[in-house]
Amino acid sequence: MSAAQILIVEDDAVLRRALCDTIELGGYRVLDAVNGKDALIKLERNPVDLIISDVQMDEMDGTELLQAVRRNNPTLPFVMMTAHGTIQHAVKAIRDGATDYLQKPFEAQVLLDMVSRMSSQLPANDNGEMITEDPLSRRLLEVAKRVAPTDATVLISGESGTGKEVFARTLHAMSNRADAPFVALNCAAIPENMLEAILFGYEKGAFTGAHQARPGKFEQANGGTLLLDEISEMALDLQAKLLRVLQEREVERLGGSRLIPLDVRVLATTNRSLSEEVAAGRFREDLFYRLNVFPVALPPLRDRPADILPLAERFLARFAGERPLVLSQAAIERLKQHSWRGNVRELENCMQRAVILAVGDEVDEAAIVLGDPLGGSPEAGVDAASEKALGGDLKARERELILDALRAVDGNRKKACERLGISARTLRYKLAKFREEGIALPGESNLQEA
Repeated sequence: MSAAQILIVEDDAVLRRALCDTIELGGYRVLDAVNGKDALIKLERNPVDLIISDVQMDEMDGTELLQAVRRNNPTLPFVMMTAHGTIQHAVKAIRDGATDYLQKPFEAQVLLDMVSRMSSQLPANDNGEMITEDPLSRRLLEVAKRVAPTDATVLISGESGTGKEVFARTLHAMSNRADAPFVALNCAAIPENMLEAILFGYEKGAFTGAHQARPGKFEQANGGTLLLDEISEMALDLQAKLLRVLQEREVERLGGSRLIPLDVRVLATTNRSLSEEVAAGRFREDLFYRLNVFPVALPPLRDRPADILPLAERFLARFAGERPLVLSQAAIERLKQHSWRGNVRELENCMQRAVILAVGDEVDEAAIVLGDPLGGSPEAGVDAASEKALGGDLKARERELILDALRAVDGNRKKACERLGISARTLRYKLAKFREEGIALPGESNLQEA
């Protein structure tokens, strides 16, 4: 499975280079463009998995680029960067069709977390099925094979990070709708005052800022599958409107008068007990029964230990890209012994850190930084102070590795790049940052260009 390819659109050359280097360091492939027109040219020649674009640019700005992209690809993840990150700007960006937004300035880890969330799916085999080494996972796959060819609504429950969206995508890939759109909507990520417009669509003039009509997620998924992720986060009044759409199999855009017939298979996920939410009055009982046609509960990663190693190896391959990294036996044992309270998402983050910290071609035990994702006591081998300041620790470790590599090759940048497994551009950027911080570089006068 190749690493996701990200398109960065930014007119500031220095910032664009920094963004690209950060993305590459995170194990992803990257393309860059100076404005919207340049981005469209790149998109004609290269498939991408995610676009991250600035708003203010000459020739064609981010909003115009978003509109152009949405005409041909309504589901491609598109993140807008803005220096004016107010809720009004966020609302406008998402109403215009953006998947999410980033407020400048932001930390490198915030960017990588966003990219990971947008592009990450549970690793899959070539036939699109989940990796299922553990007996529990194999039984889940058998369940998926049985229910996928039907149009039954499936309610997928489980702890955060267990792979609920991946299971939903597997159902879609095995279904008769596999060639039709798969559209996912995270009900927890969209502000409440926007969710209805995003879900059902709207006509021009339906509200302030609705300068043109937009199809909703139901329309985008017509003929295919719509995933309502974290459905328990939806407000009660919107639940009533959703129930009507599910019952009538037709939708009416906000500000519109025309009923649009739907042929959509609906899947929903929740990390809460919906029956308890119903009892507490936070979720409609009739909607619960409408969604709970075929319930599936995903077990946490700690209950399917045989999946840990194959998942770790697949994540390692994703983030390492062309760098040939393998896990040492000590690293494997450390992974197997961890409790993984954050489930697959925690494992993914751990392997991303491991790629950054690994020296040479092997991920040893020292590169496996583990800790309680909920803020409790870290695992043995990582003290509480370093876990609390993990971001700073990673930066310090990265700096130490780069400086050690330079010392070992007498300042030869090309050899240092080969030793570290990073690009020459990334190394140049890191060295420039070190100089800005006043850090003396080994053999500065003898440093040779890569």
